[in-house]
Amino acid sequence: MSKLNVIQNSSLPAWLEENLAKHFNVYPLWSDTAPDQFLAEHGGEYQAVVSRAAVGVSEPLINKLPNLKVISSFGVGYDKVAVEVAKSRGIQVGYTPNVLNDCVADTAFGLLIDVARQMSASDRYARAGNWISSPYPMTTKVSGKKLGILGMGRIGQVIAKRASGFDMEIRYHNRKNNPDLPFQYESSLIELAKWCDFLVVASAGGVETNNLVSEEVLNALGPQGYLINIARGTVVDERALIRALKEKKIAGAGLDVYKDEPNIPEELFSLDNTVLLPHVASATNETRHAMAELVYENLINYLETGKVKVGVPGTVRE
Repeated sequence: MSKLNVIQNSSLPAWLEENLAKHFNVYPLWSDTAPDQFLAEHGGEYQAVVSRAAVGVSEPLINKLPNLKVISSFGVGYDKVAVEVAKSRGIQVGYTPNVLNDCVADTAFGLLIDVARQMSASDRYARAGNWISSPYPMTTKVSGKKLGILGMGRIGQVIAKRASGFDMEIRYHNRKNNPDLPFQYESSLIELAKWCDFLVVASAGGVETNNLVSEEVLNALGPQGYLINIARGTVVDERALIRALKEKKIAGAGLDVYKDEPNIPEELFSLDNTVLLPHVASATNETRHAMAELVYENLINYLETGKVKVGVPGTVRE
């Protein structure tokens, strides 16, 4: 295999598209008006797929590519990639962890500070000229508060590092305790929510974590507690969250992700106890370029060594 034939399954950053076109035979399936017809006629000619994590690589697509050997995904989440199907066929799956940790953690903490100190809301207040009539209401202190992290993986640990600069006490909930971490582990998400002032969601998406932050968890967080989500919209029961925000069962929420992106529930637009971002946690020039480089390097490394540079756990055999 001297030159990979690559299916491009989504739009990609310009630098990445240019370099893929230079070094591989790329077909932009994402812009094809009759993709199924193309795959029926040419699917057997392609050995690789490149896609964004938000779009993924589905089981039906994999099944239409009988000679598929490698998937390179632009993003850290792989819940929209049919990983188990890929494993069963020996297809390697590359992705882009670590290079986005700092920017995602920065965004999490930016949301946390914003929703507690109400910076976006007070900006709107100032721009509307309301300060002339009365001062802005008091807000909530961040430093020294209790931070709960759901998902103490790579990004969760960087969030904890940011929190240490604010003298915050930190506890976390994972599927399993990590004894190497210096933070207290809570085996129950409910108990973590009861304990903390701020609950940051940094867990993986997928079936296992769907609606993990439930109405019960939000009730445990309580009217003085804040929810921050920079993980996946599916991790939070969105309808329960909207009710909790409207009824002031929690103090507020800072959200970068939603269940049906780019569609944000309209009920959130009028709520001043929310800060809403359009899934931009990793959207800096530096980080997105690093992610693009890793997508490209995963394919190059596969060609040179038979293995992607950074693979989804379980998809690359030693």
